[in-house]
Amino acid sequence: MPYDEDPKQSPKEGSGKKEEEPFSFLQETIKPKPLSREKILSQLARIAIYGLIFGVFACFGFFALKPWIGKHFQGDPKTVTIPEDEEAKENEEAEANEEQVNATGLSALSYEEMMESMYETASEAYKGVVSVTASSNTEDWESTATGLRTSVTGVIVADNGQELLILADNSICAEAQGWYVVFADGNRYSASLKKQDKNSGLAVFGVVRDNITDTTWNAVKVAELGNSNLSKPGDVVIALGNTFGYADGTGYGIISSNSYKEIFSDGECQVLATDIAASEDGTGILFNQEGQVIGLISPNIWEEKEGATANAFAISDLKAAIELLVNGESVPYIGISGTAVTDEIAQQQSMPSGMYVVQVDADSPAMAAGIQSGDVIQEISGTEVMNTSTYEKAVLECKTGENVKLKGSRLGADGYVDIEFTVTVGSQE
Repeated sequence: MPYDEDPKQSPKEGSGKKEEEPFSFLQETIKPKPLSREKILSQLARIAIYGLIFGVFACFGFFALKPWIGKHFQGDPKTVTIPEDEEAKENEEAEANEEQVNATGLSALSYEEMMESMYETASEAYKGVVSVTASSNTEDWESTATGLRTSVTGVIVADNGQELLILADNSICAEAQGWYVVFADGNRYSASLKKQDKNSGLAVFGVVRDNITDTTWNAVKVAELGNSNLSKPGDVVIALGNTFGYADGTGYGIISSNSYKEIFSDGECQVLATDIAASEDGTGILFNQEGQVIGLISPNIWEEKEGATANAFAISDLKAAIELLVNGESVPYIGISGTAVTDEIAQQQSMPSGMYVVQVDADSPAMAAGIQSGDVIQEISGTEVMNTSTYEKAVLECKTGENVKLKGSRLGADGYVDIEFTVTVGSQE
């Protein structure tokens, strides 16, 4: 049998027989069928629907997670800066006096227009006024009805991006289990105590912005702090709050005097006395005709006075302390009450210039350092002390816990001798 017929045999080398060419398959290119207009539109519609569904779920997810994100990733609060005021200039005072003289002849119509303007100013100013109430485990029916024992008037002084910050009298802080704030629209929100200063009697409360509804946002605003240094006797003023023994009261009057000051440790504050009748326990906010805050009405001013009129601490003298409190910082405290040594007294008594120490608070940093009544403070932390104002300003520039040098003079057997103290600055919280 030939080899090619026997499957077990293979062709011999050099047989000369040609090898068969391998079989090649036919290759063809398959082109996609062109899409019709209907299919293109169908695909676009499908993509749009999917995008819409994704967007809806993304929106719902965002709003659902917004409170959690705001709570855990809100960042640092913005620093609040309260600009300093300038003293009244002589020409401004002259112009104001001239305007007052020209306004003496009021007709019935002009009086009506003036009162209408005052009412509009008061209505707008009330957007920045709140009531701060202390909550407790026991119910006091009398205080619930009047709002006097457990609430004080507050004013919205700042918005740090996280909270609305409210300035109020710190008498509401004692023995309270918590606090809530009632805004101008009547809505109530829980509040937290941010900082207080028992020395000046100020406290700052915070209400979380995310908790405030749109209704309340439309009814409130941050109050503008005015320049109380420009206020003078005869100026028309507005008293708002529970000044009169009930909440949401409004009163009109004039400044009767600005010649007196209330002295407290490490400073003093001008008093704006008014002819507006007030409750003995009433608190409130004093506004000028422009709707700016110029004073905080307090029952602690001239507590032993006869008669009950609304008297306020001038806001300009409190701005430095307010700025510290709204930024969460403690107000520095040393514990000295004093008065300026005038040139006349210095000559008569052969005393050095500076601030005469009238009283040193018990258990204060000043007492711990050895400062006594009768000493004359002349320098604090390298800053010259000429009177009570310069001393107060120098103290407010110190930091709580900081050791500062106080220099001065003390009367000895042979006259005044130099003294020096190291004081650890504290706070009254």
